Amino acid sequence: MKIVSWYDSEKIVYESEKETVRDTVIEAVRQGSALMNADLRDVNLKDADLQGAILGGADLRDADLRGANLRDANLRDSNLAGANLAGANLRDANLAGTNLAGTNLGDADLFHVKFWGRGGSTKIKKAQVESFLTALGITVED
Repeated sequence: MKIVSWYDSEKIVYESEKETVRDTVIEAVRQGSALMNADLRDVNLKDADLQGAILGGADLRDADLRGANLRDANLRDSNLAGANLAGANLRDANLAGTNLAGTNLGDADLFHVKFWGRGGSTKIKKAQVESFLTALGITVED
């Protein structure tokens, strides 16, 4: 299985003898390989152990990351638009500059997550503000 770059489908980011993208990603993470700018759109990584993953700039649009362990992961400048991160462990992850528009963060662990970066470039939609604050453990009262 080959994982290619989202901006250049000829560029191989990681290659494995695994048969699925899921197993290939898990193998790469376990080996400490960087999956920078990887095209991982629509990938099913539900409940996967991706602790310490290097996924900066990766395209994870519409990925299923429910319950995934992304503790200490580098997701800087990645695209998580429409991804499902419900119940995911994102403790100490770097999400600076990440596109979170339409992302489900329900019950995600966001303890010590880094959202800031170059000019506050992490993105969410206005309709997500309430659920985002809830995921951060913030209750807004009238």
